[in-house]
Amino acid sequence: MEKSRCRQQLVFSVLFGLWLPCSLALTTPSSATTRPPTRAPSPTPTPTPSPSPSPQSPTARLKVRLSGYPRKHNEGRVELFHKGEWGTICDDDFSLHNANVLCRQLGFVSATGWTHSAKYGKGQGKIWLDNVLCNGGEKSIELCKSRGWGNSDCTHDEDAGVVCKDERIPGFVDSNVIDVIDETKIEEVRLRPVVTMSRKKPPITEGVVEVKHKDGWAQICNLGWTIKNTHVVCGMLGFPHERKVNKNFYKLYLERQKNHFHIHSVACTGTEVHLAACPLEFSKPNATSTCEGGMAAVVSCMPGPLFMQNNALKKKTKTSSNVRLKGGARVGEGRVEVLKDNEWGTVCDDRWNLQSASVVCRELGFGSAKEALTGGRMGQGMGPIYMNEVKCFGQERSIWNCPFKNITSEDCQHVEDASVRCNVPHMGLEDSIRLTGGRTRYEGRVEVLRLDTNGTQSWGLICGETWSTKEAIVVCRQLGLGYANQGVQETWYWDSSNVTEMIMSGVKCAGNEMSLGQCQHHKTLSCQKAAAKFAAGVICSDTTSDLVLNAPLVQQTVYIEDRPLHMLYCSAEEDCLSKSAAKADWPYGHRRLLRFSSQIHNIGRADFKPKAGRHSWIWHACHGHYHSMDIFTHYDLLSANGTRVAEGHKASFCLEDSDCQEGVSKRYECANFGDQGITVGCWDLYRHDIDCQWIDITDVRPGNYILQVSMCSSICRAQSIYLYIFKYKGLHTLLFSTFFSEKKNFGGERTVGETFYLYN
Repeated sequence: MEKSRCRQQLVFSVLFGLWLPCSLALTTPSSATTRPPTRAPSPTPTPTPSPSPSPQSPTARLKVRLSGYPRKHNEGRVELFHKGEWGTICDDDFSLHNANVLCRQLGFVSATGWTHSAKYGKGQGKIWLDNVLCNGGEKSIELCKSRGWGNSDCTHDEDAGVVCKDERIPGFVDSNVIDVIDETKIEEVRLRPVVTMSRKKPPITEGVVEVKHKDGWAQICNLGWTIKNTHVVCGMLGFPHERKVNKNFYKLYLERQKNHFHIHSVACTGTEVHLAACPLEFSKPNATSTCEGGMAAVVSCMPGPLFMQNNALKKKTKTSSNVRLKGGARVGEGRVEVLKDNEWGTVCDDRWNLQSASVVCRELGFGSAKEALTGGRMGQGMGPIYMNEVKCFGQERSIWNCPFKNITSEDCQHVEDASVRCNVPHMGLEDSIRLTGGRTRYEGRVEVLRLDTNGTQSWGLICGETWSTKEAIVVCRQLGLGYANQGVQETWYWDSSNVTEMIMSGVKCAGNEMSLGQCQHHKTLSCQKAAAKFAAGVICSDTTSDLVLNAPLVQQTVYIEDRPLHMLYCSAEEDCLSKSAAKADWPYGHRRLLRFSSQIHNIGRADFKPKAGRHSWIWHACHGHYHSMDIFTHYDLLSANGTRVAEGHKASFCLEDSDCQEGVSKRYECANFGDQGITVGCWDLYRHDIDCQWIDITDVRPGNYILQVSMCSSICRAQSIYLYIFKYKGLHTLLFSTFFSEKKNFGGERTVGETFYLYN
């Protein structure tokens, strides 16, 4: 039975070759004892448990994290963030019901066990809850009965832990927080520009350091200020490096200004990810000190290449070529991947923390790390896992310079891939665009801000003609709303705004731009359907599927077959043969077919499903299956100069879970008009011996060619290209040569692989 794929565009120009290992199996959570702890009875009678009063506003969610060692992404000591401080839970009366509630708060479907007696090490600070009694159905641990916040007779020798089932709740997007800086000491930090040139175009890279204080902004006294302090400030503002500043100029300026000093002393070591993590001395409420002998602290930062305005300087500045971020929707986030022996691999999340994450962020041209994510939160990678227990000190130039352990097959699986979210400079890009009319803030009609001839600003619409997912990708990125599910060409159902004028047309993006302003568009408006109901719109999402071709399988399974015409009637009906087949003497003769298998893995964070509902699927009687998409994959044979000499295509035959990683269950099956799709952690296999899995090369002469496989053309958020140069020598002989690969998502990279030869 035929099958098919995708909603994202992954273009694979297969000029055959390269071995890329498949993704590894998922881990099974380690077992944990659930033996209740034995403790001497307390001399103080235990109060009747009652629901813990909510520690936060109704809109704020209680922060929960797993800490300790040897913690994993799905197990560890439980810690709660209450009143600006992390604390633990005592193991008295702890049960699997409690663990189930906590695991669901962390984004896992359930708990498989819990631990007592500080199995993951003793915590520090408060013991926030004791004698917790949940019935298992609560949405938060704070809704369970307990002695109340901070009321406990335990020590940290009795800290409770949980072991969660290694299966995420579909659509759960909150992070398992593993490191949090107490930012309550410093609410917000900014640079106030003084030099006129610094104000013209974001990002602001130089100015007076100011901290949010009450209803205004206050300065920091620069007495004892060091380059290490500057390094920390620049990092938290999204800049990888600092540079010298002309203090004499600022001294003349600041002497004429009235300053309010909120912080009198800062003593960073340079490895902190936030100013709040440095030792600070705050001014006393009634102090009259004016930083005698000093002035307000001033810093100058060096932006990464992505945020530089000077093109000449941008070309000179280089970032790491053997470290990259993949799978993230926003700038400066993604799964950490490192290059070794011409093959990309991932990093295991054991002991992954903000210091190690910051080293990665800075070497890629961003600031320090905002979050260090665990548990494959940016999707699971494929291929090898190169590093485990990375322990950077914070000053290293690359993660490769940090101490780490090599991986054994028992240590880690891709479900434990480490990810980061980096601090990036504020560019103000989100201020010039907005979504209106949607049911949530993640969808709506796109409106852009323009400067009118009279100097005023007004909002306008974008023509929906030619609008696609690539443009939607840029809009969702610019607004910080994650991935693009769809680009919408008609938005009459989102008509809730009084903005009706079309001001932009012909928008064409590559998909890697930071804003719509960087995309091509018509200089003068040209839109045939200029009514507001034909304005462009988008649907964004925090999660998405990520489909990846198993490139080595193409090379391993490719061969040439001469197939009799009498066996190709169904294939001809579905237009899987070249045009010259129509002139053949049916049923006599044969067609020469280039055949190969295609295996597509979903390594993202959401299942892939066809856009069309099953009511619109088309039944094909010849092959006996439903097509859920018009065309899913194109197969093209190109000459050395890129001219197409032969082609094939596949409609969305049957899209299902052919097989899955260990611990992942199949959800999609085509039989009996079943649901079509690909589950996260599963793959869809279309074998080389199935109809239409080929290119008809009957009319192709011997020579050098490129096989290009384009999946989900024009509707994907990412574009992957695998290039395998080969020579067709006639008969059944193929000679393969150098391999190239490229994947365009938020940027692209090219890898040169091995050279090899194959004869069939």
